[in-house]
Amino acid sequence: MHDEYKNPDTVSATSDEEAEIDLLELASRLWDNRRKIMRWCGIGAVIGLIIAFSIPKEYLATVKLAPEIKDGKSAGSLGALASMAGLSAGSSSSDALNPDLYPEVVNSVPFITSLFDVRVPLADDDSVTMPVIQYLQTEVSSPWWNVILGLPGKLIGLLKGSDEQSADHTLDNFRLTPQELGLVEALRGRISTTIDSKSSLVSINVTMQDPLVAAVLADTVMARLQEFVIDYRTTKARQDLKYIETLNEEAKATYYKAQQNYAAYLDRNQNLSLFSAQTTRDRLQNEAQLAFNLYNQTAQQVQTAQAKVQENTPVFAVVTPATVPVKAAKPRKAIILVGFIFLGFVLCSAWILMGEPLMEKFRKPAVKENSSAHASDDTPAA
Repeated sequence: MHDEYKNPDTVSATSDEEAEIDLLELASRLWDNRRKIMRWCGIGAVIGLIIAFSIPKEYLATVKLAPEIKDGKSAGSLGALASMAGLSAGSSSSDALNPDLYPEVVNSVPFITSLFDVRVPLADDDSVTMPVIQYLQTEVSSPWWNVILGLPGKLIGLLKGSDEQSADHTLDNFRLTPQELGLVEALRGRISTTIDSKSSLVSINVTMQDPLVAAVLADTVMARLQEFVIDYRTTKARQDLKYIETLNEEAKATYYKAQQNYAAYLDRNQNLSLFSAQTTRDRLQNEAQLAFNLYNQTAQQVQTAQAKVQENTPVFAVVTPATVPVKAAKPRKAIILVGFIFLGFVLCSAWILMGEPLMEKFRKPAVKENSSAHASDDTPAA
C-alpha cells in the first residue's frame, strides 16, 4: 500500500473551515436563545441595582502637600548627577525620616489612635460634634449582607461572653483590646498616603460616609503629620536650646549676685583708702565682670540655638488644601450595573454552550434505559 500524500495547505484550510463552522454554530445557538440571554441579563441588572444601592455612599477628601527636603552633602557629584537625571537619591539625604516613610508613620498604631479623640462635625448638623471613635461606632453603616455574614461571629461572641471594658480603662498602644484593634483597622483602611517618587508630593486621602467628616479628618491628618515631622527634625536642636537656656539662667543669676555684692561693698566703703579695701573692691569688680562675660556668652548661644531650631524646622507647601467633597466617590453604580449585566450574559452563554449539552448527554442514557425496559415489558412471553 502506498501512503496518500496530503497537502499541508489543504489540511490547514480544512481546519480553518471547521473552526469557522464551529464558531458559526455557537453564534447561531446563542442567537436562537437570545430571549433567555436577555432574561439573564435582566436578572443581572436587577441584582446589580440592588447591590449598587445597598452600598453606602463614600466621600473622598484629598490633601496634597510638598515637604521640604534637605539633601546631605555626602552625596557629592553622584547626587548632582542623579538629580540631573530626574532620579531621587534617597540615600544621600541627611534626614532619616524622608517622605517615603510618611505612609508608615500615618499607618502606625500611635498615629491612628491619636486620631480617636478628634472631634468631627456632621454634615446634617454642624453644631453636633463627636469623637472619631464614636463616629465609627455609631454613624458608619454597612451593606445588609455584612450584617448577615456577621451573625455567626456575633452568636459565637454571645456564647463565649463579651468582655466589657471597665469604666476606668485607658487606651494603651502597647496592648490594645480586640475592640480597639478593630477600630484601628477600620480607621486605617479609610486613610491612605501616597508619595510621588519624582516630585515627592505627599497625597493624603480620607474616605468617609460623611463629606464634612472626610474633609475635617484629612486636614487633621495633614496637620498631625506636619507636627510629627517638625518634632522629629527639631528634637535635637530644641534639647540643645533648653540646655543652653538653663545655663543662661544660671549665668544670669550668678552675674546679678556678683553685681549686687560689688555694689553693696562700694556703698559700705566709699571713703576708705586702705589697700586691703581696694583689693577687695577689685576682686568683686573682676568677679562681676567675669560673671557678665559668661552671661553675655550664654545669651549669644541662646540666640544661636534659637536660630538653629528655626533652621531645622521644615516648611510644608500645601498644594491642595482640604475641601468638602460634593460627589460621592463610591459606589460606582454604573460600573456595578454593567458588570452584573455582563456576568449574566457570560453565565447564560456558558449554560447554553456547555451546560445544556452536558445535561443532554446525561439524559440520553437514562432515556435509552427506560425505553429498553419498556420494550422488555411489552415483549410477549414464549
